[in-house]
Amino acid sequence: MKFRQVLKNKDVGAIGIGAMIVFIAMVLVAGIAASVLVQTANKLEIQAMQTGDQTTAEVATGLHVFDIEGKKSGSYISNLTISIKPRAGSQDIDLKETIVELSDGARKVLLTFNESATWNFNTSVDSDGQVFGTSAWNQTNEEFGILVLEDADSSCSSASTPVINRGDLVMLTISCSTCGFNSGNGLGARDDVWGQVLPEDGSAGHFAFRVPASLSADTVYDLY
Repeated sequence: MKFRQVLKNKDVGAIGIGAMIVFIAMVLVAGIAASVLVQTANKLEIQAMQTGDQTTAEVATGLHVFDIEGKKSGSYISNLTISIKPRAGSQDIDLKETIVELSDGARKVLLTFNESATWNFNTSVDSDGQVFGTSAWNQTNEEFGILVLEDADSSCSSASTPVINRGDLVMLTISCSTCGFNSGNGLGARDDVWGQVLPEDGSAGHFAFRVPASLSADTVYDLY
């Protein structure tokens, strides 16, 4: 009887130790699983916040094209101004990272701003008030110039930092003849022109217009 009791007590002790080992293993597994879940949740939260910020910037940020004018030279529009401003709620837009696409159906050009070509940046019109009298037209066939109309906080005060934000108005200047339209003459009568001003982030400013059928007496034409 005593021998049986000893064996029984030993069996109970062995079962208790085994149960404890299993319990500790379960706790360790649960802890590891919980750690993985917490890390995954943190990564998802960070990614969700970044995605939300990027989506907000993409939706709210953008450019609005509100006017396009051209200057006639002979029978063609040789110089073009595209007036733009940030959309409501837009974040800062760096014009150095902005691309202008322009096409007449026969030719398409992609233009960027060259900060080294400081003569293509002006904070005002010339001394007699002429928009087309500034120096912002001496460009290559891959560049556009900048003419600042409104910049209360001086965010767009130099060619090295052409950043526009709320309330700013600028003209992008383009030499259509230099871009090679109509064999270097510029935009011709009845030409259908379209394009966009594409910022680094956010929505592009789209535009489309037709050059008047007759380019006669006037020198400057309102095209859009």
